[in-house]
Amino acid sequence: MQIPIKTVVIGSPHVGTAVAFSILDVLASVGRDWELLHGVTPSPKPYFQASLRTLDGAPYLDVNGRKVTPDDRIDAEPLPDLVIVPDIHADFSQPLPKGLAGLADWIAKIHATGATVTSICSGTFLLAASGVLDGKEATTHWGVADIISSQFPDIRIRKERILCPAGEGHNLITAGGASSWADLILYLIARLVDPEAARRVAKVWLLNTHNDGQLNFASLANARQHEDKIITDAQVWLSENYMNASPVTEAVERSGMSARGFLRRFRRATGQSPAEYIQCLRIEEAKQLLETTQMAIDDIANDVGYSEPSSFRSAFRKHVGMSASVYRRKWQAFNVSAAK
Repeated sequence: MQIPIKTVVIGSPHVGTAVAFSILDVLASVGRDWELLHGVTPSPKPYFQASLRTLDGAPYLDVNGRKVTPDDRIDAEPLPDLVIVPDIHADFSQPLPKGLAGLADWIAKIHATGATVTSICSGTFLLAASGVLDGKEATTHWGVADIISSQFPDIRIRKERILCPAGEGHNLITAGGASSWADLILYLIARLVDPEAARRVAKVWLLNTHNDGQLNFASLANARQHEDKIITDAQVWLSENYMNASPVTEAVERSGMSARGFLRRFRRATGQSPAEYIQCLRIEEAKQLLETTQMAIDDIANDVGYSEPSSFRSAFRKHVGMSASVYRRKWQAFNVSAAK
């Protein structure tokens, strides 16, 4: 891409304003702030020509009621080389609001011209709705990963990933949770300007990347909605008895169904097998104990239903993306204020 890189950050009443303006501020600092701090002449022209644009260019109230005045309409000249969709706040179980549907249509058109299109957090939903992610891998916030997967089955959602480049020449890039805007922007600066510029920006802004992925932030609790009362009853019982030696066998017996029928019906209702569901309940409880207590890890394993500590450690790493001891160190740091 030629410098300056014409960049559009998408604005909307449904878009997270903090992320949008953080992106605009950081992109404006490339080639400027590090240089000013070190007594070096800044770049004579910006590396990114970035603007906040909306469907109609009119001022709007964001999700928190703050008035935002965009720079222009999305279809104004110059057309962008790079599009960034911040996090979106909407009920994704319902059809897209008219404004978001219009943005999705525009994203499909601008991507067809050769523009690189990116998203952050739930902004991936807008790329999915545009069709540009069909047949490709993508990531998003762990909380909306399942609903995007169910509505757009042609997209392979990698909810463990923080960044997921895809498409020809990696011209589609999705990022995980809202704070992963920093990961995306540093990646773009390194790729489109140079790695040293990205390192300088990270140092000036004190930006860290999420090198340990997204899994350790995610809740494993299954929030899938269904109307199967027998399975709902089983879920309630399992949530109170997951530490038993054979909870699935007991749940089948309580249901009065055959084992095969119960397993099939449970998966249809929840999207998981009963064994997977139990595993998630156990790991989620273990996470809470690691965050809030000083119990030995082997005792936690036993407390949540694992007879072999090695099995617990293996399952924990698989579901959370790090060891139980590393997870404890990471999240118990938040207990410091309570201890004072």
